[in-house]
Amino acid sequence: MTQNEIYMNYAFKEAEKAFDKGEIPVGCIIVFQNTIIAKAFNQVESLKDPTAHAEIVAITSAAEYLHSKQLVGCSMYVTLEPCSMCAGAIVLAKIENLFFGAYDLKSGACGSVLNITNHRSLNHKTNVLGGVMDEKCKEILKSFFEVRRP
Repeated sequence: MTQNEIYMNYAFKEAEKAFDKGEIPVGCIIVFQNTIIAKAFNQVESLKDPTAHAEIVAITSAAEYLHSKQLVGCSMYVTLEPCSMCAGAIVLAKIENLFFGAYDLKSGACGSVLNITNHRSLNHKTNVLGGVMDEKCKEILKSFFEVRRP
């Protein structure tokens, strides 16, 4: 198992928590110097907050942990390709690396539909690798929506 798969498994555990709570099962972790400094899952429904995506919650937690608005040297692992809101937050936080599982062909903003994390006009570019454990990450999403939208 690669290091990326090990970390993605931690993000996947967060996605399972979201699933159990009736949230779209997306999980996220942030790693700094080989230490997980933030873990989060989607909480949009439970918090009644459209911005409570796993990535946003994790960025807030990591910034608090590091006492900094910039997450320089950090890597994010998330089970689904970030949307435009989350991709913008990743750029603003100056996250160095983004690893995601499943591609989001409807609203992914890290290469699928848009490419915010590497837009030529922005002042920060994030290294992006998609498709890490993509089958496993797709499967939990598929299972969730089969139950919710028969």
